[in-house]
Amino acid sequence: MRAKQVHDLSDAELDARLRELEEELFGLQLKRATSQLENPMKMRLVKRDIARVKTVQRQRLKVG
Repeated sequence: MRAKQVHDLSDAELDARLRELEEELFGLQLKRATSQLENPMKMRLVKRDIARVKTVQRQRLKVG
């Protein structure tokens, strides 16, 4: 997910997207722990997406 896409989301959509990403990361962590994770880079991508969403949420709190 690109930064531009994240900026275009509403506050409610950001909250929902953050929940989805955190659930996905949890699932990936479980797979890694049981040695079933096929693509370890997927965890890095999900973590970066979580950071992007949280950054936009924080920016909106400061502005609003």
